[in-house]
Formats: sequence, structure tokens, C-alpha cells
Amino acid sequence: MQAVDTLIHSRWIAPVEPETTVYEYHSLAIREGRILEILPTQQARTRYRASVELELGEHLLIPGLVNAHTHAAMSLLRGLGDDLPLDEWLNDHIWPAESHWVNEEFVHDGTQLAMAEMLRGGTTCFNDMYFYPDVAARAAASCGMRACVGLIVLDFPTVWANDANEYISRGLAVHDNYRADPLIKTVFAPHAPYTVSDEPLQHIRMLADELDIGIHMHVHETTSEIDTAVDLTGKRPLERLQDLGLISPDLIAVHMTQLSAGEISSFATAGGHIVHCPESNMKLASGICPLQELTAAGINVALGTDGAASNNDLDMLGEMRSAALLGKAIYGDASVLPAHDMLRMATLNGARALGLGGETGSLLPGKWADITAIRLDTIETRPVYDPVSTLLYACGREQVSDVWVAGQHVLKERHLTTLDSDNILDKTHAWQIKIGEHAYVANRTGE
Repeated sequence: MQAVDTLIHSRWIAPVEPETTVYEYHSLAIREGRILEILPTQQARTRYRASVELELGEHLLIPGLVNAHTHAAMSLLRGLGDDLPLDEWLNDHIWPAESHWVNEEFVHDGTQLAMAEMLRGGTTCFNDMYFYPDVAARAAASCGMRACVGLIVLDFPTVWANDANEYISRGLAVHDNYRADPLIKTVFAPHAPYTVSDEPLQHIRMLADELDIGIHMHVHETTSEIDTAVDLTGKRPLERLQDLGLISPDLIAVHMTQLSAGEISSFATAGGHIVHCPESNMKLASGICPLQELTAAGINVALGTDGAASNNDLDMLGEMRSAALLGKAIYGDASVLPAHDMLRMATLNGARALGLGGETGSLLPGKWADITAIRLDTIETRPVYDPVSTLLYACGREQVSDVWVAGQHVLKERHLTTLDSDNILDKTHAWQIKIGEHAYVANRTGE
């Protein structure tokens, strides 16, 4: 018998690749952090001898979920200024709170809170955009979570840097520190077309080419963003980005709720990626990403939660369901956005957008063993006729039982193994008390 590190026996495995495949009564063998083989359970028992062997019974194994856009540390601002328009939410609540509180400790504690939530919800990889990316990277690496860390760039000063050149310089240092880390990847993260001017965007484009890393950016989030851009520049933001050379396979464009047919066609030709954040967009009334048109055009569309300050959770299973149901209602067609397509968006599509499609996002031999196990033997999920449909339409994140990242068992029977839940809750409560004493926490009626 061949020795392996871990052998997982499960009722169902949905590997995402090949498409629409579900294996029943199969097992997954892990060696040195990577998937060695998926094979029928009876064969696995005779072929492999494992240091750890798990019987998961009525579980579904899927690739670890990929949250393709979030602001992890903003979990400490969850619920701040709810039920307000985007501009008022940002200007009167979020930005004042950030200017007062954001520092290395805030980012560390907020990122830990976010990672604990994401791991408990089956997410094994997140694409972050926030201040102190070095702190977020260190927090992710220390708990064994996969992260794509955004090297934030803005024109104006913040706690992280004073101008675009300093943002870029500090970001390059973070990239250098983590370029060999197996869990941490970096991308440039210019915040949005309306907060970053032409010269730094051209500089970022040049550096992204040299370093072979992506560019993660909010684009076409609201109609007011586009109207303001046209008034100031005479161009819609996508046209401006095209002129600057940013529309390419390196671009990860987030939100994209306001798109013409021509813009969709041009973006598809350029090979860019789009991240759909349905729940945040609905909550802030930003608009609706035209998901069916994008997928029909052949664009790689991933899913993201956005930050917990605007969602208010980091639940990728919920995001999958919201995207599917919203799309069916908008297009008046119950057959669009089926369950297997949504699972792919939440896993492999996200990995591909982040440049990680060869390493994670599906359960294939040779890829990292980033795996999520979900119980389907509960009152809420019985009977099971199609496990992937059950996953999409009936499962909640509380049914995620176990999670592995690169073969490390980071969630074991709902218990985090690399993060201290009690310590995280204590720190979160302390931040709540401090932040809650200030006026920007009040709702719009001033109560």
C-alpha cells in the first residue's frame, strides 16, 4: 500500500473539473499538501495507507471557495451606517471611521475576524483590497489561509501612504517579501478610476507587465460614477482604462453593474475578468451586473462578497444563491445560471481571475488540496437528489464541517485549528466599544 498524508472518504465529490461531474462514494488522497488521486472508496482502502483517514459519510466535497473581492479588515465596521445610499454611507460613516481608526492593529484584528468567518463558511482563498497589505498577508500566512493581497493605490494620502508613488513603492516591497510564499499572491489594487489618475495607472500597467501580476480595481460600480467621469473627462471609465492599456487578461474588474453591449464585447475580446458582488450591490442599490450577458460573451466571471461593511457577511454560499436567483428573476428564465455554473464561478473562475487556476479552484491531481466538506445529512438538506443543486439552493454555511488549505486541516468539525476564536471575539468586542462611541455610528435619523 502507498503511504499518503490524508485520505478522505465521502459520499459525493464535485471536482468542478470535469464540468458537471459528481463522483459518488469516492475518496480523495492527499500527499505533501496536494491532491494525489480521486478514486472509488473501495479502491482507495486497498491502495493507500494514510496517516489521517476520515470517514465523512453523507458529505459533499467541493473545491475551497474563492472570494474574489473583499476588504477583509472592514469586518470591524460591519453594520456601520446600514440602509444608506452609497455616497452617504462612504462619506459620512465609513471614511470618517477609517480615518480615525485604521492602523496596523485594526487591519490585523479585522483580517483575523474575516478569515475566521470565511474559513467557517468554506472559503479557502480571498482577494483583498485594503490598507496595510503587509499586515493582511502576514495574518493570512500565519493561519494557513490562501490570499491574494491587493497593493492598494490612491491619489490622496491615507494612513498607508501619502501619494501614488509612495503607495506603489510600498506595494512593491510587499510583493518582494511574499513573491515566494506558497499561500500569498499579490496584485496591484488601484482603488477605482475616480480615485487614481492617469499617470499612476500607466505606471501600474508597466509594472504589472514586468512582474506578471494582475490589477484588481472597482470599475463601473454606479451610474453616478460613470456620469461624473463623463463630465470630467468626456469618457466612460472603461473607455479611459482602455486608452491607458489596462483592459487586458490581467484586469480583475469588480462590480461592473453599468455596461453597454459594446463594452461587454470589447471586454470579452480583451480577455479581462469580472467579479460579481450581488449582495453588496443590492444592499447599496449600486446596480446589477449583467451576469448572463457576460457569461454568454465568454467572459470569466467570479464571485465576491465585497467587505462585511456593505454586505454584511462574507458568505460565499449565500453569494452563489443570490447571484443565481437574482439572475433568474432578471432574465425571466429559470434555466439560466444553473447550479454547476454557480459552483464554478465561486471556485475555479475565481482562481483563474487571480492567476491561480493551475493551483487551486478545482479538485484535480496535482493541485493544492484546498477542500471544503459540507454536510448534506441534515433536516435542512434532506432529501438529496442532486448534491450540487442541494448545495446551491438549500445549504447554509453552518453545514460546512471541515476545510483544508494545502492539505492543512484548518477547520475540523466546525472548530478553527489555526485561529483562536475566543481571542478574536474579545478583540472584536473591544473594537466595537471604541468605534461605537463616535457619531458616525449613528443611523441616518441620528438615533
